[in-house]
Amino acid sequence: MASKTKTKPQTDDDLDDSSAPLIEHLTELRTRIIWSMVAFIVAMVLSYTIWNPIYNVLTQPICHALEERGQECGLILLKLQEGFFVAVRISLLGGFVLAFPIIGYQMWRFVAPGLYRNEKAAFFPFLIASPVMFFIGGSFAFYVILPMAYDFFLSFQQGPLQLPDDATAAGAAAAPDASALAAIVFQGSVDEYLSLTIKFILAFGLSFQLPVLLTLMGKAGLVSAEGLGSVRRYAVVAILALAAVATPPDVISQVVLFVVIYGLYEVSIQLVARIERKREAELRAQGLWVDDDEDEGDDKEPAR
Repeated sequence: MASKTKTKPQTDDDLDDSSAPLIEHLTELRTRIIWSMVAFIVAMVLSYTIWNPIYNVLTQPICHALEERGQECGLILLKLQEGFFVAVRISLLGGFVLAFPIIGYQMWRFVAPGLYRNEKAAFFPFLIASPVMFFIGGSFAFYVILPMAYDFFLSFQQGPLQLPDDATAAGAAAAPDASALAAIVFQGSVDEYLSLTIKFILAFGLSFQLPVLLTLMGKAGLVSAEGLGSVRRYAVVAILALAAVATPPDVISQVVLFVVIYGLYEVSIQLVARIERKREAELRAQGLWVDDDEDEGDDKEPAR
């Protein structure tokens, strides 16, 4: 006959004690979010005061492409309020960049108390590597991809040929008739240009997080170097699709992006393999490592 066990009814005091840690965590989370928001607002206000210099930096790729064609660098405002919203957008971008170290620190302060010492030592390098790789990816997009993209877009312009001031009469007579050309001249919107530029920077910055993400997953045992290598063909297709979507429809930009991201994928495989070798060496030193051959031998049933 099964014996019945009585359970002590849960009192109000027990409920309060069990909910206290949750309330403390929520309070801590609220404090960290408030500090992060304050840092972001302060950084955004500071960025708003210098939005013009930031704008001049962001327009360097298009200005360089226009200057190579002998055109004046200038973007237009299509709407009356567009200039203000451009300043706000630049302020938001600058505020996030300036406040990111404080936001990351607040995230770390919230997560760190729940980690063991070895987990903190394993996670902290990835917290540092993530913004560094984002900065490298954004810089790559700004200094390499954007000039090629804007040069490709501006190549569709056409217009009357501009003769030099000291052109001879014979040269002027030999010039093609300007009226035969329907001019196509770039007159870009400030808001549209900034949207495209920021999109490129964010896309490449996030793409460069691939080694950080895969290495962190390898550290947690979620992926292996062998598994990443076995799905290499699918990764190639996915990277090609990403290169086609994230870049303009010119072959050079797509090939450059594909080569870079695929190279990062191969680097990720090597980093995960290094983590696995280090883990194996530590387990062997502790006498806890079991070879696959020995494990399979133990699982086999003896022959009758």
